[in-house]
Amino acid sequence: MRVLLVAEACNPEWVSVPLVGWSHARAIAKLTDAHLATQVRNRDAILRAGLIEGRDFTPINTEPLLGRIYQFAGLFGLGEGGRWTALGSMTSLAYPYFEHLIWRQFGRRIQAGEFDIVHRLIPLNQASPSPLAARCHAAGVPFVLGPLNGGLPWPHGYEDVRKREGEWPSSVREVYRLAPGYHSTRRHAAAIIAASRTAFKEIPRQYRGKCFYTPENSIDPNKFVARRTRRASSPLRVVFVGRLVPCKAVDLLLEAAAPLARERKLQLELIGDGPEMPRLRDLVKREQIESSVKFAGWVEHSKLQDRLIEHDLFAFPSIRDFGGGAVLEAMAVGLAPMVVAYGGPAELVTDRSGFLIPLGPPDEVVARMRAALTDLAAHPGRVDAAGEASYRRAHTLFTWDAKARQVVDIYRWILDRQRQKPRLSIPLPDVA
Repeated sequence: MRVLLVAEACNPEWVSVPLVGWSHARAIAKLTDAHLATQVRNRDAILRAGLIEGRDFTPINTEPLLGRIYQFAGLFGLGEGGRWTALGSMTSLAYPYFEHLIWRQFGRRIQAGEFDIVHRLIPLNQASPSPLAARCHAAGVPFVLGPLNGGLPWPHGYEDVRKREGEWPSSVREVYRLAPGYHSTRRHAAAIIAASRTAFKEIPRQYRGKCFYTPENSIDPNKFVARRTRRASSPLRVVFVGRLVPCKAVDLLLEAAAPLARERKLQLELIGDGPEMPRLRDLVKREQIESSVKFAGWVEHSKLQDRLIEHDLFAFPSIRDFGGGAVLEAMAVGLAPMVVAYGGPAELVTDRSGFLIPLGPPDEVVARMRAALTDLAAHPGRVDAAGEASYRRAHTLFTWDAKARQVVDIYRWILDRQRQKPRLSIPLPDVA
């Protein structure tokens, strides 16, 4: 199949969404005759990865507009240690121009039938309309939208965290449904892929017959060659990886772990940095657990798995996380995760492959997490069993190659509607 992959953020040398775009696009390209259209900022990294410009990918230059938006956003400190939703809302204003330039570059080829499928992989957010959907529909070429993610509401009881994050757009999040192109994009898409249960629920009922659900993140087994072999014992070795920002709720983890840390039954390593660092250091000092808590700062991504396998438990207390890529990477090396049962991480972890802490007010989360940590410190074998299950789950269900096969099954269904609608390995969420 000849596929035009549209991924504005797509970079093998970055992390988060750009790395998702790159990994997803390359996995699909293994199974199809794919050409990538991406933003020009990714050009040099893609060339270093060995792709050939013009043959394998085409850079699209939206810098004249996007650069001005970033400059304007910088005046308000958007994206600096938080306010990521606000920054995303502003940069999404430039996205229709990106697709306008793609149509200028590829429109005649699409109309001439040079592509069997046009698939928008990135952006992940649901707020960015896709003018290509209607244009491809008019040209008789199926358009695939997704994976879509985002839209996760702030949980009740965490208004102070939302304010510290500076995430005002979340309070008016429903407005994007009124934006021009919202319904046109979904109406003209031949298939829609939702990357979270929240995103699936956000899709209006009239479009759900062409929807598929599969979590956003995956792993490349060739890059995750390390595997945890140690056996948990006392003190329980716990690690967190991520930005130290309010929504990651590392303060709740420290409060939950403090009694065990004081008794030397638990050691905690925090890998990452961010604006919460001074506040967290003060909390550690106040709880008198300096000897049991290590602030490691940032660790180079290529060296991270070797650090992870030195621990017993991956604690990720985030109270608002869309994807949970860090959780999946921990699972990929056989490290059992403990996550709050809300948002993306909870869709990766099961009761067998990790430990789900029910969401509630902060005091309840601390109490539940403390009880779970106390139990695991007393029965470390449970951590080892969950770690084995998490490794199998990650390498069976959540590889990029497995995701690409699912996507190609969707392409085949689109091109031959006589085929039965494919059932993906992750079942559709039960939504009203």
